[in-house]
Amino acid sequence: MTQPIKFYDIPSTIPGKSWSVNLWKTRYSLNFKGLPFETVWVEYPDIASVSKEMGFLPTSREDRDNPYYSLPAIYDPNTSTPLSESALIAQYLDRAYPDTPKLFPPGSHALQYAFIDALRSKLDSLWSFALPASHAILNPVSQEYFRRTREIYFGATLEEVLPKGEAGVAEWAKVKAGFDVVNGWLELGKSDGPYLLGQEPGFADFVLAGYVIYLKKIWGVDSQQWKDISAWNGGRWAKLVQDFEKYEGSL
Repeated sequence: MTQPIKFYDIPSTIPGKSWSVNLWKTRYSLNFKGLPFETVWVEYPDIASVSKEMGFLPTSREDRDNPYYSLPAIYDPNTSTPLSESALIAQYLDRAYPDTPKLFPPGSHALQYAFIDALRSKLDSLWSFALPASHAILNPVSQEYFRRTREIYFGATLEEVLPKGEAGVAEWAKVKAGFDVVNGWLELGKSDGPYLLGQEPGFADFVLAGYVIYLKKIWGVDSQQWKDISAWNGGRWAKLVQDFEKYEGSL
């Protein structure tokens, strides 16, 4: 009998707790495959110590002496495997559980990785809006860490990072323009199905949905931001999240 995989996620104050774009990539993946798992909630300041304890490798390095640990991560007791980074986790799940639906169908790895990389660049404008909103839904212990590290990175306070007034209108238009481009890519293949690879979703579709549900979670369904996003591109993004509700699981 398969033992539940341990899935390491970052909590928030919103209902269901799960919110982060990167964490949703793996939550969707596990539910898509129908694999049993249990969530282990880890606050931001504890990620490094928990990762070292569990054997999760750093996902990047600031320099040789400063490894950077991040979530998602999983521990699979069925194979004694600790693993971090959402794409590596997805590939592992395909290998370890070959009788479940494929996140990377044969021949799709390069296409999906290229799509994900391009997607990241097209949606880059959203972070100046999304990071302050992310901070607002965190628990206090994570808020302090999140604010300190992001303000060091940007060289400005979160309040200063958030575009306002005419600048805010212009920057929000850039966010929409990014989604317009992604919509155009998907429209090119619409005769084959609603997803990147056609009729069935793959990992790249869960990455895209991870961005969208993240924005829905941080702002809430009644926010003007979510109302805007829901209306863009003929309602594609709201429908994507709705279609993937079956992969959200029990929160």
